[in-house]
Amino acid sequence: MEPTPEQSPHHAYPDHWEADVVLRDGGTARIRPITTDDAERLVSFYEQVSDESKYYRFFAPYPRLSDRDVHRFTHHDYVDRVGLAVTIGGEFIGTVRYDRIDDTGRPASAPADEAEVAFLVQDAHQGRGVASALLEHIAAVARERGIRRFAAEVLPANNKMIKVFRDGGYTQRRSFEDGSVHLTLDLEPTEKSLAVQRGREQRAEARSVQRLLAPGSVAVIGTGRTPGGVGRTVLRNLLAAGYTGRTYAVNRAFDEGLATLDGVPAHRSLGEIDEQVDLAVIAVPAHRVPEAVADCGEHGVQGLVVLSAGYAERGAEGRELQRELVRQARSYGMRIIGPNAFGIINTAETVRLNASLAPESPARGRIGLFTQSGAIGIALLSGLHRRGAGLSSFISAGNRADVSGNDFLQYSFEDPDTDVALLYLESLGNPRKFTRLARRTAAVKPVVVVKGARHSGTNPPGHAVPVSRIPDTTVSALMRQAGVIRVDTVTEMVDAGLLLAGQPLPAGPRVAILGNSESLGLLTYDACLAEGLRPRPPVDLTTAASPQDFRDALAEALADGTCDAVIVTAIPWVGENGEAETGDGQVLAEALTRAVAGGSAKPVAVVHVEIGGLAEALAAASSTAAPRPRTAAPRAASPEAGADRAAVTAPEATNDRAGTTAPATPAARTAPTAPRTTTATPAFGTPASGTPADATADPETPPRPGRIPAYPAAERAVRALAEAVKYAQWRRQAAVPGKIPEFLDDTIDEAGAAALIEAQLASAPDPRGRPLSHDEARELLRRYGIDVRPTLPAPDPEAAVAAAARLGYPVALKTTAPHLRHRADLGGVRLDVADEEALRRAYGELTDLLGKPAELLPVVQAMAPRGVDTVVRASIDAAAGAILSFGLAGAPSELLGDTAHRLVPATDRDAAELIRSIRAAPVLFGWRGSAPVDTAALEELLLRLSRLVDDHPEVVSVALEPVVVAPQGLTVLGASVRLAPPPARSDVGPRRLPNY
Repeated sequence: MEPTPEQSPHHAYPDHWEADVVLRDGGTARIRPITTDDAERLVSFYEQVSDESKYYRFFAPYPRLSDRDVHRFTHHDYVDRVGLAVTIGGEFIGTVRYDRIDDTGRPASAPADEAEVAFLVQDAHQGRGVASALLEHIAAVARERGIRRFAAEVLPANNKMIKVFRDGGYTQRRSFEDGSVHLTLDLEPTEKSLAVQRGREQRAEARSVQRLLAPGSVAVIGTGRTPGGVGRTVLRNLLAAGYTGRTYAVNRAFDEGLATLDGVPAHRSLGEIDEQVDLAVIAVPAHRVPEAVADCGEHGVQGLVVLSAGYAERGAEGRELQRELVRQARSYGMRIIGPNAFGIINTAETVRLNASLAPESPARGRIGLFTQSGAIGIALLSGLHRRGAGLSSFISAGNRADVSGNDFLQYSFEDPDTDVALLYLESLGNPRKFTRLARRTAAVKPVVVVKGARHSGTNPPGHAVPVSRIPDTTVSALMRQAGVIRVDTVTEMVDAGLLLAGQPLPAGPRVAILGNSESLGLLTYDACLAEGLRPRPPVDLTTAASPQDFRDALAEALADGTCDAVIVTAIPWVGENGEAETGDGQVLAEALTRAVAGGSAKPVAVVHVEIGGLAEALAAASSTAAPRPRTAAPRAASPEAGADRAAVTAPEATNDRAGTTAPATPAARTAPTAPRTTTATPAFGTPASGTPADATADPETPPRPGRIPAYPAAERAVRALAEAVKYAQWRRQAAVPGKIPEFLDDTIDEAGAAALIEAQLASAPDPRGRPLSHDEARELLRRYGIDVRPTLPAPDPEAAVAAAARLGYPVALKTTAPHLRHRADLGGVRLDVADEEALRRAYGELTDLLGKPAELLPVVQAMAPRGVDTVVRASIDAAAGAILSFGLAGAPSELLGDTAHRLVPATDRDAAELIRSIRAAPVLFGWRGSAPVDTAALEELLLRLSRLVDDHPEVVSVALEPVVVAPQGLTVLGASVRLAPPPARSDVGPRRLPNY
C-alpha cells in the first residue's frame, strides 16, 4: 500500500513491514502498517468489537471512536508512533500501536528507547493467535527504530492479553499500580522468545497443511459437463476413493436445471452452496482463476489446490500472474497448493481424499510424500504401488508458489499417521529454515530427500526462489548434518522409504547374510563392504534349502547378538521331484514373516531373483501391521518429542495406527468445519478399545511384524540398509546435542571485534564490501583467539635479510602473487632457510625462476613446526547461510574436492565430525605410522572461527590457509578476510510467509 501525500516525507511508508502470516488455526492474514487511507476500515473494525473488549482497551466505556481518535490512530510517523493492522479480505481484524515515551511516560523522540504499546483484536478472531503475531511484528519494528522496551497497562481481568505478554518469551517485569497491571518487556530476543516463536510457527504451519489434507467438504471448480478433462477426472477420483466428506461440482457453464453430476450436487458458483466449503480444487484456464479465487474467498473457503497451468513456468509474465494469485488467495486467508499442481491425497480412514489426477488412490500406509514435480509424483506413486507400500499423505505442489516442502515437514513432524517423510525437491526456498525443520523432524522420524536440478546452478521453471551458489556436495553435507537421508534417485528414495517405514532402525553396521545362493550372498557381501557396513561371512543354505530352512536360519540370525541387521538372499528352489515348487513366493514370504515375528527388533531385507510373487506376498503378509519398536536409536531429547514406538496388534481399531513416533501432544488434526474427523484415535501404544493388545488375537497366529521390503538387486537393498545405519547413528548422537564450549567466552573480545568491523566498513562504504589487509585480518582474528603468524614484505634481498633477522632463523621465503599463492609445486616457496647466505641464494633462485620481485611480492615468515597442512574456511551463502569448511590443503581439497562442511554455529560435536568426515582424515590420525596431529587444537580453531562469523555476519568470508597442524598445537600461516554489509536473513525476525 502506497503512502498518501499527507504522510511525512521524512519517513516513507515502510513496505518491508508488510507480511503474510499463518495464524494458530492454519488460516492466513496480512500484517501491514496503518495509513491515513484506513480511517473507514478502522471505524468499521471498531464497531465490530464488543463493549467488553473496548473497555479492556481504554479502561472505560468507549462505544465509538471520535474523529480525533481516528485521526490519531491513522496518522503515524513510522518512527515514534507506529500502528500495525492485521487484515483478512482487506478488512481489519486486529490492531497494535506503540508511542515512544520518556522516563515520565510523556511522548518523546529518540534517543528515548521505551514505548507504550496497546492491542485490540475483534472478538470473532480472538484465540487465533492474532495478538501473538502482532507482538512479534511490532517488537521487530520497535527494535528497528531504536526502541528497547515496551510498557503496557492491562486490567487484571484481561487475562487473554496478560497471557499474550507472559507467553511471548521476552524478559519482563510486572507490578500492580493504580488498579492495573503494569508490564515492561525487554525487546531483545531471548532463547525462550525464539523457541516460543518457532513453536507457534510449527503448530500454525502444520495446521494449515492439515486443513488442506483433511477438509470436511470439497468443491471441484471447473468440472466438465462431459466425461474427461481435468476437473471431471478429479471429481471421479474423489468419488472412487470413497471421500468421506461432502463433494460439489462447480462450473459456471452448467445448465440452470442441472442438479447433480456423477451423483454429487452441481452448482454454477460457490454462492449457490448452502454449506461451508473447506477446500476448492481449481481446474479452469489461468485467465479465469482470479475469478474463481475471489468466489472462494468471499464464501469462506479455507484452502485451494490449483491444477491450472500457465504461470511461472511460462516466464516473467506468468511469474507475475503467479505472485498475484498468491497475494489474492492470502488476502482472503487461504493457502495454495500449486499452481500447476498434480493434487493431494490423504488415505486416513476418516478422510479417504484423492483430490488429484492419480487414477487410483494408494493404499493406506505410513509414508508421507511431497513432490514438486507432477511427473515424478506419478512415478513415485506407481513405484510405491508396485512394491506394495502405502501412503499416509501425498502433496504434489507444482510451482510451489505457497505451500512448500518446509510446510510439509512441519505437518509430517506432528502427523501421527506418518512414520517416514519422502520429499522430491527441485529448489529450496528457505534453506536455513529447511535444515532447521529437517533436523527437528529427523530426530523423531526419517526424512528422505531427492534433490533435482543439482548441477544446473539455476531453479527449474516456475520456482521463483533465491539461487544458492554453493556446490551440490556442500548442500548434501549440510543435509547430512541435519539428519536428512539424501539419495540421488527416486528409486533409491523408494528403496530407503520401504525399509525405514517397515523395519526398526539398526543398532549398528554389523550385517548377517543368509540365503540359498552362494553367488548372490557374495555379491551382497561385497556391496556391504562398499557401503561401509561390516558384513559377516554369508551363510549358504544351499539350493536345496526349504522355506523352513530359511525360517530357522533367519530366526537364528535375529537371535544372534553379534549382528544388527539381516539380509536374506533367495533364488527359486527345487523340490524333491526336481521341479520348482509352486507358490514359492507365498510360502517363503510366510516363513520369513513368521521368523521375524518371533525374533528381535532388527531390520530384515530380502534380495530375490526371479521368485514370482515374493515381494507382493511379503507386502500382503504385513501391510496392515504396526511397526515394531525402534529401540536402536533413541530420539533426541526435546519438549516436542513424545514416547517411543510400541508394537501393538489391535484388530478392533478404526485404523492400523498402533505405535508410532510422534510428538507427545500433537496439535488437533481436525478442522472446525469438519467434525467427522474427530473420530476417536487410540492412544499411542494402546489398542483402540482399551483392552490388552493380544486379548482378541488368535493364540496360534504369531504377532504380525512390519512389512519386510524386497529388492531385485543386492546393491539396492544394501544401499537402503546403509542409509538406515547412518541415520540411526545420527539419531543416537542427536539424542545428546553438542555444545559450544564455555571457555571460548573467556578468550573472545566480541565488542572489540565489532568496533574493528564497524570502523573498517565505515572507511570504505561499498555495498560489495572490502578485503582486509594482512595486518587488519590478523588483528580481527586475534580478537577471537586465532593467532596468525606474521609475515614481513621482502621487496629486495636486503629487506628479506632484515626481515629474517627480526623474525629469527629458520625462515620461509614465499611469493604472495595471486597466481603463485600456496603453489609450492611451482617453486614459489622456500622452506627451512637456515641463514643469511641461504636466504640470499633462495631469493636469487626465486626471482630468476619466476620473475621480478614486483611481480612475485615475496614475503618472509618464521618457520612453523612440521605437521599436516590443512585449510579452514567460512563463508556466507545468501540462501544457505554461514558455512564452515575444512579439508587438507592442496590436491585433496582442490583437485579431489575432499572438503567437509557444517552450518554455523558449529558445536563441539560438529567440529569433531568435520575433521573426521573427509576421506583423507586418516592422515591426521597417524596414517602409515606417522605421528597423530593435535586434532583438539584444530577443533578449537574451527569453533573460534564459527563463533566469529556467527557473532558478526559482516564477516562474509574467511580463509585460513595453510593451517599447519603439528603433534602439539597448530600454526595459522595465512589468512584472508572479507567484510561486507550482511545479507538479509530469512530465518530470523518475526514469522512471515515467503513471497517467491
